[in-house]
Amino acid sequence: MKGFLFDENLPRRLAFTPSLPVTHVESLGNSPDDAAVWCHALAGELVIVSKDADFSNHILLAKPPPWVVHLRIGNLRRRDFHAFLARVWAQVESLLPAHKLVNVYADRIEAVA
Repeated sequence: MKGFLFDENLPRRLAFTPSLPVTHVESLGNSPDDAAVWCHALAGELVIVSKDADFSNHILLAKPPPWVVHLRIGNLRRRDFHAFLARVWAQVESLLPAHKLVNVYADRIEAVA
């Protein structure tokens, strides 16, 4: 795992600092499709961070899959979104080495090997 790739449905700037570099899918061009994001993450050993269920659904079928963090927290104001991620991000990162999928809910975090 070499970094995080934040999907287009997430802010480009973060109010906290993850332990690994963060890039945004906009660096891949204008609205890349899910397949392009998936392939880029796999090739670059990046963790896809998204609110899009397509990535967490696809991870069950792909061998080998990239890592995916699926944010299932609904819509939050930007300030609340950043505060929430800052609060849970250390736990999310601690789960990633052993789990390819981490589902983040407002009240819990679930990891899938």
